[in-house]
Amino acid sequence: MSEFTEEDKQLIEERYRELLSVSKLSQRPEQLEMIERAFHLAKNAHGNMRRKSGEPYILHPIEVARICTHEIGLGTKAIVASLLHDVVEDTDYTIEDIEHQFGTIISNIVDGLTKISGVFENRSDMQVENFRKILMTMTDDLRVILIKLADRLHNMRTLESMPANKQLKISSETLFIYSPLAHRLGLYAIKSELEDLSLKYQHPVEYQMITEKITESEKKRITYINRFALPITQRLTQLGYEFEISGRPKSVYSIWNKMKNKNISYEEIYDLFAIRIVFTPKPGIPEKSQCWDIYSTVTDLYIPRSDRIRDWISKPKANGYEALHATVMGPNGKWVEVQVRSERMNEIAEKGYAAHWKYKNNQNAETELDLWIKQVRQMLEDPKADAYEFLDDFKVNLFTREIMVFSPKGEIVTMPADSTALDFAFFIHSEIGFHAIGAKVNNRLVPLSYTLKGGDQVEILTSDKQEPNSEWMQIVTTAKAKTKLKGIFKEQRKVVSKEGKEHLDELLIKLDLKPNSYTFRKLYSHYLTRNKAELYYQIGLYKPTAKDLKKIIDKRSKRKWIKFWSLASGPVIQPSGNGTFDKNKTLQLDDTTENFLIATCCHPLPGDYVIGHRESDDDITIHKATCSEAIRLNSSESQNVVKVEWRSQRVLAFLGRISIKGIDQVGMLSKLTKVISDELSVNIRSINFESRDGMFSGTLDIYIHDSNDLNNLLLNLGKIKGINSVVRVEISDEAAKE
Repeated sequence: MSEFTEEDKQLIEERYRELLSVSKLSQRPEQLEMIERAFHLAKNAHGNMRRKSGEPYILHPIEVARICTHEIGLGTKAIVASLLHDVVEDTDYTIEDIEHQFGTIISNIVDGLTKISGVFENRSDMQVENFRKILMTMTDDLRVILIKLADRLHNMRTLESMPANKQLKISSETLFIYSPLAHRLGLYAIKSELEDLSLKYQHPVEYQMITEKITESEKKRITYINRFALPITQRLTQLGYEFEISGRPKSVYSIWNKMKNKNISYEEIYDLFAIRIVFTPKPGIPEKSQCWDIYSTVTDLYIPRSDRIRDWISKPKANGYEALHATVMGPNGKWVEVQVRSERMNEIAEKGYAAHWKYKNNQNAETELDLWIKQVRQMLEDPKADAYEFLDDFKVNLFTREIMVFSPKGEIVTMPADSTALDFAFFIHSEIGFHAIGAKVNNRLVPLSYTLKGGDQVEILTSDKQEPNSEWMQIVTTAKAKTKLKGIFKEQRKVVSKEGKEHLDELLIKLDLKPNSYTFRKLYSHYLTRNKAELYYQIGLYKPTAKDLKKIIDKRSKRKWIKFWSLASGPVIQPSGNGTFDKNKTLQLDDTTENFLIATCCHPLPGDYVIGHRESDDDITIHKATCSEAIRLNSSESQNVVKVEWRSQRVLAFLGRISIKGIDQVGMLSKLTKVISDELSVNIRSINFESRDGMFSGTLDIYIHDSNDLNNLLLNLGKIKGINSVVRVEISDEAAKE
């Protein structure tokens, strides 16, 4: 380990002085003295350690502390804990040493940060349970999670120094849990940067393309925003407001996400333009009234789009966010999103939970954020909750929109969007949920599966004779309801799984079959499961006969399989039975034989950006890298994930589906089939079109070799006169089997 140079020492001192200069909440002598002690302890503990980038390691905790105080707004204890957050994990210091020198609060924070650091390294009960413990700490002291978010943000900002496989793992992890956490805690700026940086390493080509387009259009965007804002500035000045108007581009990730989800190009995104009006409230007038006054001024100048008004000042979001949003028609027929916030609202929007507490006037009043933290604690304290299931449910409910509904007495209840009447029942009380038989929404009788809408008034009907049934798991969407139901069903599931395992063992003996990877892969595919626990449960439920099982094992799959892998400059190889991969090299797919499964959740094509996941023994499933399951696997089972690419090939044909919309006219079908069959030599499997009011829409299932073929086909079909839309769509597993 090389000694630090004079330049290194000077850089460390400069960064530390910068930290002190931005620590506005920590300027008292005793606060500065504590920070100084923490800095010297961390610097001595880390010694001459360097990061992968080659810079002195101590710069990392200094930067984490700077993010905590300057970008999140935390105080002295958070700065001290940030400076010390890697000391216990990486050096000989213990938690007891930290407690002795800095007290219990700081030692507890450092302890929480030390435990959370290994949560995602491997998929084990111990690590997921660690995550539960950290979240339990979070409900007592949120600084643990806030400092961890700062730590993750700095790691993402310096990720270029890591090897490619680590970049993929860390960026997937970030999207899977840290970005949703930042969102839930109201840290919009950090959430957006984490998403953008994750996209940079997961999809570098798309990231570069969007970044370049934003840069190219920046001058035009600024000119347009200035033109749009000028009349608003003049009118608000006349009304006596002190304010700032700024333009803001959508984040790279949000643009990419919209392009992907809506199958549109960059140029087709209509709300790329956005401005934010941040005003200093006039004394003696409620902020809410002033927000609506400014909104009224804007809509007097520009016509609003009625379905794009968002009122988060009457009822703030669960993360404390308050603002008025409106989309209006600006000059040259462009839609512009306008956000109206007071200075207080803006600080809460940018700095989240820390600012939320700063402005909380009544410490006894529970906000939506307080209620959410209370719900997390309830989930954590449930002794029946499975650790893996808890982690999945917790993540799902982090990044969700909210709606407001009313109880029979008129009390406002904030629920996640897409909540059902049964979710509402569990939200009120678990006993009401367990015995619910129906609901009245706006005095109309509805089933428990009814999806609630904002403004609904909900009354739950119950019966003592009602008991939960397994179908309810398909009805509920919230973590609280799922956790309560899973607790009830867990014991029942254990019994069924045990019976399933015993039944399968008996059938295999009867058929003289071995329980090897080939047998289980066939069963996984048939029952659409991914592990033995799920498989045993399915077997226990359906109790197949020996004849049924033999038919499943002997059935020839119509899916395309891939067996051998090869290095770009070497012979074809196969992963060893112990699952070892060279994570620093990209493996390439070869199509010569059959064995390895194409994922049924996303149906990747040759040419798609993909990953490989080792299921068991030598079984590897290929997923699109954008598939939600692939992102989950990258973050939670990265030791079994390998980066792969398709080899150039023209042997196998893969099933793909195209959605087409256009004007119904004579000869249209003939034009379509001519382009597909004659010009591009693509085989058609099926055509399904319907016509209505002079327009037609439908799907084409075709056999193609790779994504380049498909893209060329989309391009050529789009050139046909009368075609309005041609896009690739996902094909269901059931359709692929037919």
